[in-house]
Amino acid sequence: MTGAMTQRTLAGLLAVPLLIALWVTAAIVPLPYVTYEPGITVNVLGDNGKRPIIEVAGHHAYPDRGGQLRMTTVYVSQPRPTGRNNLFELMHDWISRDDAVYPYDAVYQPQETVAQNKAEGKQEMTSSQDSATAAALAELGYHVTEAVVAGVAKGKPAAGHLQKSDVVVSVDGKPVDSADQLVAAVQRASPGRPLRFVISRHGRRTAVSVTPTSVGGQPRVGIQVATAPVRKLPVDVKVNLDPAIGGPSAGLMFSLGIYDTLTPGSLTGGKTIAGTGTVDAAGNVGPIGGIQQKIVGARDAGAKLFLVPPDNCAEALGAPNGDLRLVKATTMHDALQAVKTWVKNPSATLPSCKGAS
Repeated sequence: MTGAMTQRTLAGLLAVPLLIALWVTAAIVPLPYVTYEPGITVNVLGDNGKRPIIEVAGHHAYPDRGGQLRMTTVYVSQPRPTGRNNLFELMHDWISRDDAVYPYDAVYQPQETVAQNKAEGKQEMTSSQDSATAAALAELGYHVTEAVVAGVAKGKPAAGHLQKSDVVVSVDGKPVDSADQLVAAVQRASPGRPLRFVISRHGRRTAVSVTPTSVGGQPRVGIQVATAPVRKLPVDVKVNLDPAIGGPSAGLMFSLGIYDTLTPGSLTGGKTIAGTGTVDAAGNVGPIGGIQQKIVGARDAGAKLFLVPPDNCAEALGAPNGDLRLVKATTMHDALQAVKTWVKNPSATLPSCKGAS
């Protein structure tokens, strides 16, 4: 009996340091995962210190002080070597309904540094503000976009004639100011018949001839195109946001805030509205990361309406949104109309994420 007790006691004593070592290892050894947690929300109609977040010149401003348009953010653990999530931290966020855990490689590039991540986020934020301004001004009737060559395929008809970053002014004498118009102009062409492109390259206009070929029965010249803001917008808009906030996902909320600031009256009707989504110069709303955490942040900030990019709808439906209404926003125009309708009648039928897959 004494021998058995001694063996069990010895085994227990030997197990204690092993258990301690395992717990210490779990606490200090980083694992290849990234955590997402709800971040701050910012009312883009508010102030940053003594200056309005949305500041305009060249147009009368109509501040909306009664309501709020809140952009949403996510706290994402930083890339290596700063970001070091141990087992306990990951388990906490994995169990929480408000947080999420993703594989490291799904969020960061293998050699991405903290400095590179911040620089990229800053550049994306600046670009999103320009596109948001263009989208808002287009909604107000300004012509503020241009069709830009985003790439030229090797060995295709446009190679040697068009270059990346060329602005296409017209095709066969017909003006174009968006990617859609440029694509339509090429599709109207006849394969084998030269097309006359008037382009602006480094600020100088020139004409080039490109002969489309037939691909799948459709005329093609071998370029990728994009819609971009014109280089000089008719209204100067500055977004005075904390430089620590980066990324392109606030574009939709910026565009609504800019529109509200440039138009009389209150878009919000004194209510709190939140949302997320990239927006291009043509007003198309694109997907973002961390939708569920952004919904939680908006819910906790007291928002009652949340604008969701269409590509994020299926994931958004799994968020613990409480009484926060989720509305699908395919374009800036759609989002604007949904907000106006909801402000007048919160029970009105609006574009829904239900049925998304």
